Amino acid sequence: MTAPLAYRGVRAASAVTSRLPVRSRPLALPPPGSGLKPVPGDHGPPLVGHTFSLQVDSLRFSRRRYERYGPVAWSGVLGTRMVGVVGPEAIQTVAANRDRAFGNAGFYGYLIGAFFHRGLLLLDFAEHLHHRRIMQHAFTLPRLDGYLAAMNPRIEQGLERWRPGDRFPVYAAAKAMTLDIANAVFAGESASPRSAEAKRLTKAFVDAVHGGQAIVRADVPGGVWARGLRGRRYLETYFRSRLADKRDSKTDDLFSVLCRAESETGDAFGDDDIVNHMIFAMMAAHDTSTITLAMMAYYLGRNPEWQERVRAESEALGKDALDYDDLLRLPLLDLVFKETLRINAPVGGLFREAVKDTEILGYYIPKGTRVLASIYQTQRMEPWWRDPDVFDPERFAEERREDKSHRYVWSAFGGGAHKCIGLYFGGMEVKAIMHRMLLRYRWRVPGGYEPPLSYGTGPMPVDGLPLELRRLESA
Repeated sequence: MTAPLAYRGVRAASAVTSRLPVRSRPLALPPPGSGLKPVPGDHGPPLVGHTFSLQVDSLRFSRRRYERYGPVAWSGVLGTRMVGVVGPEAIQTVAANRDRAFGNAGFYGYLIGAFFHRGLLLLDFAEHLHHRRIMQHAFTLPRLDGYLAAMNPRIEQGLERWRPGDRFPVYAAAKAMTLDIANAVFAGESASPRSAEAKRLTKAFVDAVHGGQAIVRADVPGGVWARGLRGRRYLETYFRSRLADKRDSKTDDLFSVLCRAESETGDAFGDDDIVNHMIFAMMAAHDTSTITLAMMAYYLGRNPEWQERVRAESEALGKDALDYDDLLRLPLLDLVFKETLRINAPVGGLFREAVKDTEILGYYIPKGTRVLASIYQTQRMEPWWRDPDVFDPERFAEERREDKSHRYVWSAFGGGAHKCIGLYFGGMEVKAIMHRMLLRYRWRVPGGYEPPLSYGTGPMPVDGLPLELRRLESA
């Protein structure tokens, strides 16, 4: 079993920020007679607030906030005031959204709207449901089976290009592979991943994703935000120029499917809808899968006994390329997958904005409040998990099922109306790649190494995740 991961790199910034004096004050006073409590918290240092503490070491930051303020507290982050909530009850209140008090568009629009506006995650209520019903036709079981068949050759080609060594950058290699798969399976791009077109497409996606993480959120030449905007413009041009061909196409890539998809009532997407959904889906499809795949490799490298167990399971399957039905025949791999998502949730939280006055756990949340429901932190904190920093896949085994203590204690794919529409695609992709990695390679974590993590969509390694990778003799 594995000890906790430590954040490093720019950790000093977090330590300095956390030592600065702050003055606790309520977010807003509740209406007289409401019986609600004001949300406690503080802005943090002038201007930047707690931005660096949250980005550099979000787990440590959240644990300290929980100890000081409890499950609901506000902070100054990224130029705005944000209420952070932890714990399954609080996450359920936000995700289930039973009184329709929380919208996605406001906070996500502030964070990533410039690059992924009108993606499915940024739509609300009836409009979101309308778009989701059309898009669901792109993620049926027959479609997933077809996507897997299309990605298997790309997985084989990608792994064949890997060059084993003492410091093989697993995260960087996984990112290249998932981007190639997204280009092929979602965009229908048949060119080699090393072609000029594929490289431009890949760079545009990477720049757009990084744009949403910019601290200086202005179109300054040469800045992260500016590169993200340039990437977005390229993606719009790329997808819009191919719409006519895709509408006439009989192929089964996601782009073509969305051009033809209709709801039960005959509704279909317009051109702008397809462009926006493709840009968002491509980002969501590769970014979360990359983090999960890389961190699965890391934990299996630190726990060789588990690596050998899942390798034996994959070898017993007797086939290199998986079909969708084969996923049920790899139960140990599924345990490792779930535990990786628990320890290192690739989507660390749900960002919402209150569209009317409401409450969370008895705390007053006025209209316009921006809220972060912390999935990553909840999955790494007591009292909701036993030994939460320890890698222990069998906590998900039927005889234990620690995830059954509450519906939202493990919510790596979100929940409610906005639960990830691509959750089965993502699990299928990660497992299909890991299965073939296990048949081809053996790897370990170099002595004393812990990956320096930063926070993007979730905690991710910032050094490429160098591991000792060796080719299996049997392969």
